[in-house]
Amino acid sequence: MEDYTEKPAPAAGQDKIQPTGQNLAIAALITAIVTFVIAVIPCVGVMAIIPGIVAIILASVGLSQAAGKSSSRGVLIAGLIIGIVATLISFSQIFVVGNIARKAENKWPGDVKNIIRDVQDNVLKDLEDANVSIKIESDSETVEIKASTERKDRIRELEELEKKSAETADTLQPR
Repeated sequence: MEDYTEKPAPAAGQDKIQPTGQNLAIAALITAIVTFVIAVIPCVGVMAIIPGIVAIILASVGLSQAAGKSSSRGVLIAGLIIGIVATLISFSQIFVVGNIARKAENKWPGDVKNIIRDVQDNVLKDLEDANVSIKIESDSETVEIKASTERKDRIRELEELEKKSAETADTLQPR
């Protein structure tokens, strides 16, 4: 038997979390995970750009629906971040495939190993000074993730750390 009694309303000041955008959140997260799995497969990952864009759009629409209401955004943000990362991985494979095609003009049958080695070197050189910045804004909250791999900055930071450790080592007085 079902209970048809009326349930009491939440007390004043207690906000009830609304499930607004949760269907989009689940769809965005599943699409982003599938996109990530496809994106990391060499040469096939190029096809993951389209579902990656779909995951980003689903998560963005879900975040805009959830922005005005007090609904949870964790799954939406996770779907958005995974979708962005997967799309970037998939997009980077375009450069790899393009470099292979450019290097392979007339040498394809005999020098495949050399071509792949050259492409790896070129991609690593391109990524050496890469900067990644992800910024997510929701209402008045902003989360920003920055990653830099600039070799010059890393070398300068290491030199500064070495100077500091050398200065602290010199402050000890012998007995």
